[in-house]
Amino acid sequence: MLILKSGRDPLATITSVSVLPLVFTSGWASGINAYAVVLLLGVFGATGLTDDVPASLQRTDVLVVAGVLFLCEAVADKIPYVDSVWDAAHTVIRPVSGAVVGALLAGQSGSLSDLAAGAVGGSTALLSHFVKAGTRMAINTSPEPFSNIVMSTAEDLGVGGLVTFALFYPEVAAVIAGVLLLLGLVILLFLAHRIRRFLRRRAQRREEKRLAGAGLAPPPG
Repeated sequence: MLILKSGRDPLATITSVSVLPLVFTSGWASGINAYAVVLLLGVFGATGLTDDVPASLQRTDVLVVAGVLFLCEAVADKIPYVDSVWDAAHTVIRPVSGAVVGALLAGQSGSLSDLAAGAVGGSTALLSHFVKAGTRMAINTSPEPFSNIVMSTAEDLGVGGLVTFALFYPEVAAVIAGVLLLLGLVILLFLAHRIRRFLRRRAQRREEKRLAGAGLAPPPG
């Protein structure tokens, strides 16, 4: 009897396909709130809700640090202009976090290249971070703080809900994350003029502070 052997394990192929949606969704969520992603995944893994979370994310010290930083972000993210400063400081942190979480999830499955998963998670996090940061710049052109609070709360709830949903229905969650990312990029294009206005205001404030420190009067207009 002739037996044909394949170099690929069908079970491993199925596992690698199933982990990709979770990596993509966690990357999208990391670009918005990386600490919430680490905290949620760690808690879900530690409580036995899922076996897909690596042990490194379930460590007590990781959960404590993620929880504290999540609370810091929850406050900073709702204050006009402070949220944009926070976003600027996390331009590197969020993509790196998305890449690390993606690589860890892939390593847990043992079937997908850590490098490939890191690239997917990191690049997705970078795009969603740009959407979040750009949207906040546009919102900050409005003087009232209410829209910042509403937007921040909606982002927190969206991240929490979609990451939880992804553990049970990863493919559907990845589709939702992809649609949200695409819509965000389109909205960002429409808000480009408000973002430029925010950047001009910030540059003007910096110039006024510089002139005030030098004892000079700010330029008219």
